[in-house]
Amino acid sequence: MDPVDPVTTEQEAALPVLAPGHTFTSVTDKISAIVLTQRPGRGWWTGLLIALIGFFALNLGIAWVVGIGVGVWGINIPVGWGFAIVNFVWWIGIGHAGTLISAILLLMRQKWRQSINRFSEAMTLFAVACAGLFPLLHLGRPWFFYWLFPYPSTMAIQPQFRSPLVWDVFAVSTYFTVSLLFWYVGLIPDLATLRDRARKRMPRFVYGILAMGWRGSAIHWYRYEMAYLLLAGLATPLVVSVHTVVSFDFAVGLVPGWHSTIFPPYFVAGAIYSGFAMVLTLAIPLRKLYGLEDFITLRHLKNMGEVMLATGLIVAYGYLMETFMAWYSGNLYEQYMMMNRMFGPYAYMYWLLILFNLLVPQALWSRRVRTNVPALFAIAICVNIGMWLERYVIIVVSLSRDFMPSAWGMYSGTLWDYAVLVGSLGLFLALMFLFIRILPMISIFEMRELVHEATTNRE
Repeated sequence: MDPVDPVTTEQEAALPVLAPGHTFTSVTDKISAIVLTQRPGRGWWTGLLIALIGFFALNLGIAWVVGIGVGVWGINIPVGWGFAIVNFVWWIGIGHAGTLISAILLLMRQKWRQSINRFSEAMTLFAVACAGLFPLLHLGRPWFFYWLFPYPSTMAIQPQFRSPLVWDVFAVSTYFTVSLLFWYVGLIPDLATLRDRARKRMPRFVYGILAMGWRGSAIHWYRYEMAYLLLAGLATPLVVSVHTVVSFDFAVGLVPGWHSTIFPPYFVAGAIYSGFAMVLTLAIPLRKLYGLEDFITLRHLKNMGEVMLATGLIVAYGYLMETFMAWYSGNLYEQYMMMNRMFGPYAYMYWLLILFNLLVPQALWSRRVRTNVPALFAIAICVNIGMWLERYVIIVVSLSRDFMPSAWGMYSGTLWDYAVLVGSLGLFLALMFLFIRILPMISIFEMRELVHEATTNRE
C-alpha cells in the first residue's frame, strides 16, 4: 500500500522493488490472470471507448487532409511546419523512455526496471507508430511516401540524402524495427507461459505459434539471454542517435532559434524527460486499476521521478544556454528571437512551458512529493503538456518571425490540426488498452527472478 505519512530518508532507500510475500506461483497467477481469466472491467471498457472515439477523429482528420489537402491545416507561407511536425517530434520523444528502461537499465543491471519495462517497450512501439503518421501526412501526397526509400527506380532517381526528411525516415524506421525485435524477444518466455496456461484452444494455438517452440531448456535460456543482451547493446545507441537525427531537422537550418549545436543533447534529454513522464502517466492508473501496487511499487515511481528531475535539469540548462548564447553572441536575429519568445504574440506559450517544464518539476526535490502518487501523476501530466509546448515554441515561433519582416505571419491550429492531435492520442491509448488485454503488461519471468533473489537473500 502507498504510505500516508511522509517517508524518511531511510525508508525511501529501503523501498522494495517487489512487495514481500510473493512466490513463483503467486506472481505467475497474478500477471497471467489479467490476460487469460480476468474479465475486463468497466474502467477498461470506458477507457477503450474514449480511445476509439479519438481514433475515429484521427481517421476523419486523415480522410479530410488526404481528400482536400494540407491546406485544411493552419500552415501558411512563413509557418510551413505546424502541428504535424510538432506532434512528430513530441511522439518520438515519448517513445524514448521504453528503450532507455529496457536496454540501458538492463545493461546497467538495474533491477527496478523489471516491473515497468514490458509496457514501456509497448509504449515505445505505439508512440513511434503515432509519430510516423505525421511526416507522411505532412508530405501532402502520402501515397508517394516510397520515394523516400532507395528502391530500384527505372528513372534512376534516388532520395535526396541531404534532406532531413530522409534522415528521419531511416532513423525512425531503424528505431522501430530494433524496438519491435527487442520487445518480441523479451516476450517469448511469457508467451510460452500463456500457451501452457490457456484453457481455450484458440489462445493456446496463437500463443504457441508466437512462443516459437519455447520449452525453457538450458540452451533456450542461453540463446535467449545472448540475443536479449545483443539487442540491448544495439538499441542503446539508438536512444541517442534517433532524437539527435530529429534535432538535425532544425539544427541544420539557418532559422533563428534553430541553428544551434546544443540541440542534439538538448533534444535527447527532452525526449527521455517526456518519455518517463508518459511512463508515469500510464503506470500510475494501471497499478491502481489492476491492483499491481505489489509489483509497480513506490520504488519504481520514486526512481522515475528522480530520472525526470535529472533530465528536467538538463532541459532547464538547455533553455538557459539558449538565452545566454542569444545575448552573448551579439547576433541581432538571435536576440530578437528570444525577445519574441518571451514577449511576442506567443509569449503565453513560452511562459507556460517554463512553468510546466521548469518550475513544477522542481517539486521533485522534495522526498514527500517523490513518494506521493497523485503529485507524481500531476507532475507527469504537466511535463507532457510542457514538452508539447516546447516543440510548438521551437517550430512555430521561430518560423513566424524569420529574417525579413515582410515575410512575418501568424499561425494557429485549425479544427483538423486538433482532430489529428487528439486522434493520435486515441490511437495510442487504444493500442495500449488492447495490449494489456492480449499480452502480459509485466514480465512474468523477470518478476520470478526478483522472487528468487528475495528468497535467496532471506536465506
